[in-house]
Amino acid sequence: MATRIVNVGLIGCGEVAQVIHIPNLLHMNSFFRITHLCDVSPSSLSHCAAKIPNPSLKTTASADDLCADPEVEVVMVINSDEYHAEHVVLALAHDKHVLIEKPVALTIRDVQKVMDAEKKSKGRVMVGYMRRYATVFEDAVEEIGGMDRIDYARVRDIIGSNSFFVNQSGTFPIKPNDFSAEDTQGKKQRAEEQVRTAMAEVGGGVPVNDETTRMWRLLGGLGSHDLSLMREAIGMPDKVVGSSLGTPFWNALLKYPTFTVSYESGIDNIPRFDAHIEIYSASKSIRVQYDTPYVKGLPITMHVSENANGAYKETTIRKTYEDPYTIELRKLYGMVVRGDSVKTTVADAMDDLVLFGMIMRHHYGTS
Repeated sequence: MATRIVNVGLIGCGEVAQVIHIPNLLHMNSFFRITHLCDVSPSSLSHCAAKIPNPSLKTTASADDLCADPEVEVVMVINSDEYHAEHVVLALAHDKHVLIEKPVALTIRDVQKVMDAEKKSKGRVMVGYMRRYATVFEDAVEEIGGMDRIDYARVRDIIGSNSFFVNQSGTFPIKPNDFSAEDTQGKKQRAEEQVRTAMAEVGGGVPVNDETTRMWRLLGGLGSHDLSLMREAIGMPDKVVGSSLGTPFWNALLKYPTFTVSYESGIDNIPRFDAHIEIYSASKSIRVQYDTPYVKGLPITMHVSENANGAYKETTIRKTYEDPYTIELRKLYGMVVRGDSVKTTVADAMDDLVLFGMIMRHHYGTS
């Protein structure tokens, strides 16, 4: 139940803002009010501003101006990965609460900067691992905790291009092409420096080239959804015992003390979304099945297969049609208004980069 309306400023007016965050914030207008938009694309700013029924809405190309404005209580950092850490640190310097889309950053160095900034700030940070807020996933984690022993697990995310789903979302986003040459070049230079730093942090002789750069970005983008779910459900693996990286498909075998996880992922041209995590024990398996988040309200289901006194029993649970992004925003509201704790912290997100590094070292490393 909303007790007051929280003012929100958005840094980034790209696809995820247009298709997901702005529509959801407008649906939850008894909880949130969009007061500020920031983007370096004038067309994105004007397109998004036209959708927001706030006559006092402020737009800017300056993240500094948005974060410094006393009207803003929460900053949503939903722009390109290269700028995430800088803009979270900026918001925290002004004591704003922050929702940061994953990945928090491309380097351990920059995630640590965010952690250090949060310690000095009155603001708090929530990382946008929205799949982890799905109601049936949280139920599944409880079920998994009740298993006597885990024998195997599978983490899969094989999907078609996002454009299949975005174009049918009913949100009619635009793809801007009015970025300045200076901004375009600055983004490219940031990306190159951050990937170089990330590969140095990974160690093991992992080279910096087009393929390793692409894989690091894919693990941070698509992979973080799946591996973050895995970490919450069963913890961090001890080591990587197999890997085959590259595009369009990649996979890894992750070793735990008593079982192995098969992680497989890829992007193709089939308009389907097969994302799930499944945990197996001797007499029961539990699978959480996700659909695309770009079409609001598609159900997320839990499937339990088990031996019921010698009979095969399969149960499908669809607990709610409320989508994880909406649930995530409810949690954000509780963090800001009531001081509730959240599970998707920056410290938690650091483990993603550690795990990505383990996978990259196994496949590309020379030492």
